[in-house]
Amino acid sequence: MSILVGPGQAGDNPQLLPLLDQLSVRRERGGAPRRRPRRVIADKAYSHPSTRRALRARGIAFTCPERTDQIAWRKTKGQAGGRPPGFDPDIYRRRNVVERCFGRLKQFRGLATRFAKRVAYYRAEVVIATIAIWLRDLQDRP
Repeated sequence: MSILVGPGQAGDNPQLLPLLDQLSVRRERGGAPRRRPRRVIADKAYSHPSTRRALRARGIAFTCPERTDQIAWRKTKGQAGGRPPGFDPDIYRRRNVVERCFGRLKQFRGLATRFAKRVAYYRAEVVIATIAIWLRDLQDRP
């Protein structure tokens, strides 16, 4: 798991690539951990041509709906605008896992209102909350 806390007024898109740089996925059969995911599923906030190019260069599949302003821009360019990026709605439905995770994290009052003023304290609260959620889920399983 990777957690990156950015300024509240900043957009999410610039934080995506640094977040992916911190990622480390353990392999089931041993060996060195994977440093990149196979796929990123994101909402329209991440839909930018530069993001799509960066993920394509890293060999990461990207599922994200295209924003309407980008559709209009591409259409005004005609053939020079290129073809629309691929989008699979069936894969995009899996994004609800992320939204449900945010909902569960916001059940912790300190996270929802951000009482902690320092980034290190707030990040520590996020880590503790995710551990608490993980432990609750382990207890629910047979």
